[in-house]
Amino acid sequence: MTTELVAATSANAEVDTLLLTEEQSYLATTIRELLAERSPETRVRDVMDSSEGIDRPLWRTMAQELGVAGLSVPEEFGGGGASFVEVAVLCEELGRSLAAVPLLSTAVLAQTLLLDSADEQAQARWLPDLCSGASIAGVALTEPDGAWHAADSTTQAVLSGGRWTLSGRKTYVVDGAAADVVFVVARTGDGLATFAVPGDAPGLTRTALPTMDQTRRLADLTFDSVPAELVGEPGAQERVAKLVDVAAVALAAESVGGADRVLEMAVEYAKVRVQFGRPIGSFQAIKHKCADMLLQVETARSAVAYARKCVEADERDRALAASTAKSRACDAFAFCAAENIQVHGGIGFTWEHPAHLYFKRARSSSVLFGDSYQHRERIGDLLNL
Repeated sequence: MTTELVAATSANAEVDTLLLTEEQSYLATTIRELLAERSPETRVRDVMDSSEGIDRPLWRTMAQELGVAGLSVPEEFGGGGASFVEVAVLCEELGRSLAAVPLLSTAVLAQTLLLDSADEQAQARWLPDLCSGASIAGVALTEPDGAWHAADSTTQAVLSGGRWTLSGRKTYVVDGAAADVVFVVARTGDGLATFAVPGDAPGLTRTALPTMDQTRRLADLTFDSVPAELVGEPGAQERVAKLVDVAAVALAAESVGGADRVLEMAVEYAKVRVQFGRPIGSFQAIKHKCADMLLQVETARSAVAYARKCVEADERDRALAASTAKSRACDAFAFCAAENIQVHGGIGFTWEHPAHLYFKRARSSSVLFGDSYQHRERIGDLLNL
């Protein structure tokens, strides 16, 4: 392998400080060290085989000892008062390890929904437990048609006698089967609205889905006149649109971490695997594969670095940056995960090797909250093409 490529990929193995402040680099390093100790591959596989599929002890440690379960939540609700940039840094590190913790469902989706609701009563009720790791939340947005936008939501919310009830079905709910509380997007007579439903609410049926990626569980939820608590005011279309963009950027950041890790795996293996009396990394075909992977990782990282700063921008700029980052990063992760298997050869296809875990995460993330085709179509619409 060329000296330049070895140097580039070795530098890539450390926390990238070019785009991060000193505090953000420290956060990334701290989380990386914790996950290396508490969530190695063996632990990930153990949690995958559990009924719930969530490493609650690790999540509580991250919440209580490091305070990262509510990074962007104001301190008055038990959070860290940081920006979404720090949340994206955390997403990237978790993407490297595949740790089975409810970051996306709880610290990204649920907390964003609550913070943007301007409902101080709901925030005071739910945010402290979400930040402390005492509770896990899910957000039910997608319906059986598979579309991630909520404009055509058919789940109905009915107000009768001063009480709201929900009827309908939601699917692909991240951590939905294990969530202590589920926040639901439903339709009212005044447009979309968001509601809180305890996980044990009467009339709520939760069914775990047989997913490709067992490091992230999804569920199907059916609501049969389920009592619900209104969060914020009806007319939540803009809030829901932002929620989907935030989720897209978080997944993009996570995908950069995953792509970065499989690049490291490929380079490490290419330097020690010997064929015909020499390391396979010395062959041009393998050099080019690793070089192409490095290019994919760095272009995706740049797209995510811009998008994570646009989360609080105006709707068009946020949407454009989110869709660009989601399509670029998820494509990069899928490419790198597949090339990593090719570099490893036969062993990379086995169940015992971690390469397939990353490949499945990459394929799953590529369609979660919209695939690359849908996001590119959206980019075209935003550019009036």
